[in-house]
Amino acid sequence: MKRDRSRHGLVLGIAVLAACLAAGVASSAPLQQRGNTAKPHAVDAPEKQFAVPTPPFTPGIFPCSECHKEMKPNPTRRELKEEHTNIVLNHAQGQRWCLDCHDISNRDKLRLVNGEKVGFDESFRLCGQCHGDKYRDWKVGVHGKRTGMWDGEKQYLLCVHCHNPHDPGFKPLVPLPPPTRPENIK
Repeated sequence: MKRDRSRHGLVLGIAVLAACLAAGVASSAPLQQRGNTAKPHAVDAPEKQFAVPTPPFTPGIFPCSECHKEMKPNPTRRELKEEHTNIVLNHAQGQRWCLDCHDISNRDKLRLVNGEKVGFDESFRLCGQCHGDKYRDWKVGVHGKRTGMWDGEKQYLLCVHCHNPHDPGFKPLVPLPPPTRPENIK
């Protein structure tokens, strides 16, 4: 009986440790000793790279520099009347403008809040700045679609594979009728 309890405790301990590692709670960073308590040493790790497919650009729209190379950038918030008139910005409307996300000097890049330029294949980093809970869930495969092996290479769909970045809310779907039962098929 005592042996079963200790084995159960060991299994439970391993399960808790595995859950902590999966959630990123445990750290392999070096420990810094201060008195009797050990605290993790802060380490600035580079952003983990994720295997993602090419973003779903509208045909003929990328690279943006094809059209923008001869244009002088105009940072003024305004209604677009010549190009991109089909874009309806319904994403924190009244608070956002094109150049909050798109880089003014290199239209083939996105711009993070800290000024870092990232490619459209790293747009998840841009989205994650405001949508931290969704970004966290996306990285561990809970939000969005991730394919691959449980213990090997994985591929993640970008936010823009499911959400329009300019109008990300899902539109209501009309429910389909239920399937026909096999005995009712003629």
